[in-house]
Amino acid sequence: MLNPPCYNKSMPQEAMRYIENAKETLKKSPIEDNLYTDDKYVKSACGIAYLGVLKAIDTYLLLHGLEKKKLPKKVEEYRKSIKSFASQHNGKLLRQFEDIYDELHIAGYYRGMLHSVSTVKGAINTAKDFIERLS
Repeated sequence: MLNPPCYNKSMPQEAMRYIENAKETLKKSPIEDNLYTDDKYVKSACGIAYLGVLKAIDTYLLLHGLEKKKLPKKVEEYRKSIKSFASQHNGKLLRQFEDIYDELHIAGYYRGMLHSVSTVKGAINTAKDFIERLS
């Protein structure tokens, strides 16, 4: 992606900082039989990683001309914004966002249903990949 004139290199790094914080939080949970045993840390890590994705989308939208007061507030608005502003990705970005929403936000954070080390780490890596695509 070509960077707009107002681009600031620290902008995408802010979203990636959330991913690093999520990984650090996840390290606090004990692991037994390849499962995280402390839901508190898993839920927190999933929530932090999801917020990093939202931060990346907000940054992308601001860099592409959306006014700060018009940033999305609800997941439906994020979906519409991705469709409108990131259409060059042929729907792949929207599908990836849907997966992140379902896995990190709903299953991981909201319902606390994720316990497998590989599943949680995979979901966080998907969030990282999404952020990198927007950068």
